[in-house]
Amino acid sequence: MLVWPGPEKTHVNRISSQYEYMALDDFEELLADKPANEKWELLGGRVVRMMVGARWEHNRIVGNVYSALLTGLRTKGSDCRPFSETFWLKNRMLDLACFPDVIVRCGPLPPDATSLDDPTVLVEVVSKGSAQRDRHEKWVLYNRLPSLRHYVLIERDMLAVDVHDRIEGGFFERPRLTLAQDLLRLPAFDFELPLAEIYRDVIAPTS
Repeated sequence: MLVWPGPEKTHVNRISSQYEYMALDDFEELLADKPANEKWELLGGRVVRMMVGARWEHNRIVGNVYSALLTGLRTKGSDCRPFSETFWLKNRMLDLACFPDVIVRCGPLPPDATSLDDPTVLVEVVSKGSAQRDRHEKWVLYNRLPSLRHYVLIERDMLAVDVHDRIEGGFFERPRLTLAQDLLRLPAFDFELPLAEIYRDVIAPTS
């Protein structure tokens, strides 16, 4: 199991190597002074400036997954709903504040909520540039969220989906899905989606 060193609990910013670290409260103060067109995340206390904008393939995959989840969950009468890319996932104990590509949360949210800390499913679309962060740095933090049932990693540039499921005692990684007819299954709310639909209008399925 990967172990990620937790940040020191202090309200004094510290510099370690090339990175800046701070607690979530300080990070929220930092954001107040940043231009609205900048995107920042806090990963285990590490301050990360994110790239604004993404390739169209990324946006299309996120849209496909979000739309399928929204329609599927509504059709089932589920109280679970997806959020995409601009909704905060925050956790003070982990000094975590980030924008997963897709979040699914079950149950109602307060009318004025701008963040949540109890996701059921998290989805990240992975590129070469984000692989280290999505597969390692974020995952070490995500798997410490008690509510999380599934973590889904979707490769942007090829048909490949990896799923981590919470089971008794920890998380289990399923065999990689690589065929258009393979099904992404999320037993937390009895949802299935073929890879062909995840990659619709992005990567044409091969015969």
